[in-house]
Amino acid sequence: MSMLRTRYGTPRLLPFVIVTLAALLAVRIAALAIGIPLAPAPEGTVGLPIVPAALAARGEEPAAAPPGAPRTETPAQAAARAPAAAEGAAPVAPRFAQPTAAELTVLEDLRARRLALEERERSITEREAVVIAAERRLAERIAELERLQRELEALDRAAREREDAGWRSLVRIYETMRPRDAARIFNELEMPVLIEVVERMRERNAAPILAGMNPDKAKALTAELAQRRARSPGEGGAGG
Repeated sequence: MSMLRTRYGTPRLLPFVIVTLAALLAVRIAALAIGIPLAPAPEGTVGLPIVPAALAARGEEPAAAPPGAPRTETPAQAAARAPAAAEGAAPVAPRFAQPTAAELTVLEDLRARRLALEERERSITEREAVVIAAERRLAERIAELERLQRELEALDRAAREREDAGWRSLVRIYETMRPRDAARIFNELEMPVLIEVVERMRERNAAPILAGMNPDKAKALTAELAQRRARSPGEGGAGG
C-alpha cells in the first residue's frame, strides 16, 4: 500500500516544483525587463533569487542578507539617500558666462580712464609738492630780506646818530666861540655844511653870528634854511 502511495505521489510533486520554478523564472525575466534590482538569494536556498519589489507587493519582508554580502538598494532608498549625499557634498563653484566683446571694450575703457585719473592725480600731487617747496623757499627768502632790512635800518639809524652827534659836537664848538670869530669862519664854509651847523644851533647863539657874517652870505643862508624848513616842516631847526 505504501509503495503504491509513493509511486502515485511522486508524479504529483514534480509538476508543483516545475510550476514554481517557471513562476520564479517569469518574475526574474519581468524584473530584468523593467529594470528592478534583484536581491541575491540567501545561502542554502534553492532556486532563483526573489525580487524585493515583488515581495513587497505581496506584503512579505525580504530575507536578511548574510554578513559580508553586497548591499543593494531599492529606487526609493536611493532617492531618499540622494538629498542627504547632496547636502554633505562640497559646494560646486558657480560658472560665470564669458564677457562679450562689448563688455571687454567697456572694461578696457574704464581701465584706461582709471589709469588716466591716477596719472593726473599723481601729476597734481607732484605739482602741489613743487608749489609747497617754492612757497617755503619764498617764505624763507622774505624772512631773510626782512632780517636784512632790519639790520640795514639799524645801521642807518646808528649812522645818522653818529653823524648827528658829530654835527652837535661841532655846533657846541661854534657856540662857545665869540660871534665875530664864528661869523668869519661861517663866511668861508660851504652852504651845505653851514646849513647843518646853523640848523642845530640855538637861536640866541645863531643870531649874533648871522649878524656878523657877510650880508650876501647871510642872505643866501637864510633862504636855504627857509626852503629846507618848508620841505621838512616837522624837523626842528635853529633855536631847538
